[in-house]
Amino acid sequence: MEISLDLGEGWKVFPAGGATGEAYIAQYEGQNKLFLKRNSSPFLAVLSAEGIVPKLMWTKRMENGDVITAQHWLKGRELKPIDMTDKAVAMLLSKIHNSKELLNMLKRIGKKQLQPSQLLEDLIQTLGQSLSTEKEIWNSIHLLEQKLPYISYENLGVCHCDVNHNNWLISDGQELYLIDWDGAMIADPALDLGPLLYWYIPRNNWSDWLHHYGVELTADLERRMKWYVMYQTISSIVWYKSRNEDTEYKQWVAHLENMFATFSIS
Repeated sequence: MEISLDLGEGWKVFPAGGATGEAYIAQYEGQNKLFLKRNSSPFLAVLSAEGIVPKLMWTKRMENGDVITAQHWLKGRELKPIDMTDKAVAMLLSKIHNSKELLNMLKRIGKKQLQPSQLLEDLIQTLGQSLSTEKEIWNSIHLLEQKLPYISYENLGVCHCDVNHNNWLISDGQELYLIDWDGAMIADPALDLGPLLYWYIPRNNWSDWLHHYGVELTADLERRMKWYVMYQTISSIVWYKSRNEDTEYKQWVAHLENMFATFSIS
């Protein structure tokens, strides 16, 4: 269904889906399609320049003050879970975590460096009354609190914070991109590495995958990854509960119960 986003005569604009409702597909008089987004962060320009997202074509300020960004519309597909084992994923994520350009831009737009203690404090504040009495959640939070002294890490970088396979795109020309950067923060790279390895990479392949990323699998890294996996699992529970998506909520609670039962953060 075409929508009202006045770019001028000759444009056709359609919703692109997504949770925010701020993304669109546009086409001008039958030419190549563009991916539009309303009020994107200025971070997008640096991501484009670094080749991490599809090329930024133009930016336009609307009469109502909204800023519309247009990116090249790629022919391609989202990665499948099995694709996450590819070394290209490891190499692109390493490029992101080690990019000084991305880090400097996030600092310029006011992003603060987030230590695990702050992340945990913020998470506790989001629980709400309905979740604050859940035994599994509080047992896990207490474990995270106990292990805070053992997961400090100084070399913080830009973290995407949602490395789900659906956020990775590969073009028909085999160009790999990581999209949807609204939740980016400056934090320990283990915040991204933990969920990616735990959910997608067989345990006996972790060392090889991390070799392509550029680090060794050490006890310290594994400890930090475990912490962040549990942290993000609780975050997912909170998110699905807030959206009243009961099936997904129960699935993530089951993940948390299994996680708590099968490993501790030592």
